[in-house]
Amino acid sequence: MRENKHILSKGKQFAFVVDGECECWYIQMLKRNEQSVNIDLKPEIPQKKGIAEQYNKVVELAYDYDKVFWIVDFDVIIRETRAAKKGATALLQEFKVYYNELKLCINVEVIINNPCLEYWYLLHFKTTNRYFESCDKLVKQLKKHLTEYEKTRKFYTQKNHDIYLQLKPYLNQAISNAEKLGEFNFDNAQLSGISEMQKFFNEEEVKKRLVCGSKSGQQSRFPY
Repeated sequence: MRENKHILSKGKQFAFVVDGECECWYIQMLKRNEQSVNIDLKPEIPQKKGIAEQYNKVVELAYDYDKVFWIVDFDVIIRETRAAKKGATALLQEFKVYYNELKLCINVEVIINNPCLEYWYLLHFKTTNRYFESCDKLVKQLKKHLTEYEKTRKFYTQKNHDIYLQLKPYLNQAISNAEKLGEFNFDNAQLSGISEMQKFFNEEEVKKRLVCGSKSGQQSRFPY
């Protein structure tokens, strides 16, 4: 157990395990703008890792952090499962095993975005459970609200106008819309879209420290 008083005085320590570039950039911008929340990102730069490697990293970090969040884009699971050779263990089945095992860990949260992280962005602007067959189709819908959106580092990290700052005025709305969708259900995975990013923002430590801007530009705490 960690008993370093300096660490404890800073509040809880959170770690994110991600795979895609967009997830990495979004968490980097969250960390940059909300410095009162203690966040570590693994890996710190975008790196493609298999599901097994990601799972092992989650388990490893769970010994050192108060809570570990594993962000998974479900379209990757589906795409690689369909591409698997006949007779091979499907990635979907492998992920289900990891998912169920981690459900037993009190300091681990698996966050599923179906099909991808952009669903979380869309929920900042509208209430929906629409299923998108691909992330590309979802991005077309997102651009109706976030017109300049690009899956590029330049767009995500631009100074004073990064992805997190652009979305922050609508964060309370996104949390509320995500909560309406409930928990991810494997049986309905190809019937409805979902983002579970609210799991992080609903952490008591995060709600205590993080201040959200309202749509009018005024600063307000979470409405809890």
